Amino acid sequence: MDPEKVVREFCAAVPRRDAAEILGFFAEDAVYHNIPVEPVRGHEAIRATLDQFLTPATEAEFEIRALACTGRTVLTERIDRFTLGGKRIELPVMGAFEVGEDGRITAWRDYFDMQQFLQQAG
Repeated sequence: MDPEKVVREFCAAVPRRDAAEILGFFAEDAVYHNIPVEPVRGHEAIRATLDQFLTPATEAEFEIRALACTGRTVLTERIDRFTLGGKRIELPVMGAFEVGEDGRITAWRDYFDMQQFLQQAG
């Protein structure tokens, strides 16, 4: 499956906030690394991480501003938006996705300013 299509479909799934659907995009041993914090590996750990912001959110969106693809790696410039506790958070994010031959994401790295997130969430 085309890596760009996988990442676009993954980002389009985020507003539904369905953990099972989102995890379906990942290989069983995938690594998810929000660069300001430690990486996690595997569906259970990825679900636990996503649950920290998707479960309490009443809204979520990954707006792709720019996308570049080389081989099986897809780079995204995004604005990630969440409504948490009635507060609207907008976070600029650079993301790198590695997509396996089977169309599953094997690695997802997001680079963002944690302080910017905390200021908006606080």
